[in-house]
Amino acid sequence: MAINTFKRNELKFLLNDEQYNKLVPVIHQYMNPDKYCIGGKEYGIYNIYYDTTDNHLIRTSLEKPYYKEKIRLRSYYSPAQPDDRVFLEIKKKIGGIVTKRRASMTLAQAEDFLENGVLPPESSKFIQNQVMEELVQFLRTYKVYPAQYISYQRSAFFGKEDSEFRLTFDRKITARRHDLTLAKESYGNQLIDEDQHLMEVKIVGSMPLWLSHTLSELKIFKTSFSKYGRAFKCYTLEKMIENGIYVNLRNKEFVNKRMFLTK
Repeated sequence: MAINTFKRNELKFLLNDEQYNKLVPVIHQYMNPDKYCIGGKEYGIYNIYYDTTDNHLIRTSLEKPYYKEKIRLRSYYSPAQPDDRVFLEIKKKIGGIVTKRRASMTLAQAEDFLENGVLPPESSKFIQNQVMEELVQFLRTYKVYPAQYISYQRSAFFGKEDSEFRLTFDRKITARRHDLTLAKESYGNQLIDEDQHLMEVKIVGSMPLWLSHTLSELKIFKTSFSKYGRAFKCYTLEKMIENGIYVNLRNKEFVNKRMFLTK
């Protein structure tokens, strides 16, 4: 079982194709593709978000509190097999600073732990067992169930001079609220347009000047974007429309575009 821990600021930007195509050559001057972008190609990330029956975790998150947390199960394979390695992650945001701690185990072990409370085999490394204790405490605090599937295609870069500086592009962000298992192939509704790219700048300190200047020149501005948050908003609006509850025209068009058109 392997553990990774992250602590950083995360800034998000939504780019169109034109902005993306102009920005990428500049990025290559200062950053290298990460080791998973083999041959410069993107890779898939597949997630199951867990929540309470009343969606407490995502509803709290959308209120933008000083402190929030969520739990998700992540795979880099689709569909994942029972013996494939997956990552169970706790992600917290405290005053704008994001921390992520994750434990690696097989899909079968992760599902047995989440559904039945069966712990994976104990590790010889203290930090690994410490994170598992944190996961156990989380599940004691919240009775959670599979709530949301989200997958996307990602290309990622690391700074040539600062390996802590990371930048990612996500596209084809796909969501569904059924077949909530990583053992199923990726399919569902798209959360952004085909010509859009969600960029996340992940930094420990301040943004490099070269990136700040380039974003300004290309009129790329910071935005607030949560994949799980947007998927939940779409789901909620869809249910409101189905139940005959009034929503304004703009929101109705948003739901029709995002949730009723499966690609």
